[in-house]
Amino acid sequence: MIDWARQRGASGFAVFALVMMALFVGGGVWQLRRQVEERALIAALSERLAAAPVALFDPTQWPALTAEKDEFRRVSFTATYEARLDAMVYSSGTGMRDDISGAGSWAFIPARLPTGDTVAVNAGFVPNTMLDRGQQDRAVAHLITNKPALMTGYIRFPVAAGLFTPNVEQDRRLWFTRDHLAMAQALGWDRVAPFYIDLEAPIPPSGIPKPGPLQMHLPDEHMRYAIIWLSLAGIAGSLLIAFAVRQRRRLRAPF
Repeated sequence: MIDWARQRGASGFAVFALVMMALFVGGGVWQLRRQVEERALIAALSERLAAAPVALFDPTQWPALTAEKDEFRRVSFTATYEARLDAMVYSSGTGMRDDISGAGSWAFIPARLPTGDTVAVNAGFVPNTMLDRGQQDRAVAHLITNKPALMTGYIRFPVAAGLFTPNVEQDRRLWFTRDHLAMAQALGWDRVAPFYIDLEAPIPPSGIPKPGPLQMHLPDEHMRYAIIWLSLAGIAGSLLIAFAVRQRRRLRAPF
């Protein structure tokens, strides 16, 4: 006599195992595709970082710039730091500067172009030992010379604060995300470019703030995740095979 309840249970388990195996295989294939895409992105961004600097885009072209096609483009331009309130952005470290380690802050200063337009410049890293606002002001003050300087850097786009980003400390002019548009609004800078510049050069005589070249170091974890997903698919497939063998033996067994 056939045990229909057991048969239904066996069929349900088989369907569940097949669905899980398909999901795991799909996850592994998706990770492999993401690895190909990420490697292409790394190659494209590394090419931009290594390219010779070009002249900064004309202000009429700024609205057409996007993070997808213009982030990390290396540019050079002449600008004059303005004697306005600067801003600091807290940093616990960076993976794009081999010469920077530990906590500190990035000094954002408005700079005036010969056209009269304003660009926010990340003038470089200020170490953790100078988190006192007075020390930071003195470190930045020597940059305000009212003399034009030839600058080289990288086009970057703002990052808006997230749900868990700490609030801005207005008294210290300390931000926790690189949102130069919010800085400009809060500190009364003139209308600034939709991007900011990560400064590469020149390096000030004091070395602080410390600008420098960027390098691309995106973690490539997709192969590891793909192996995990495909391993889970293999486990699900092995369980399904073992279950099928057991069911076959049970059906062959005499009553």
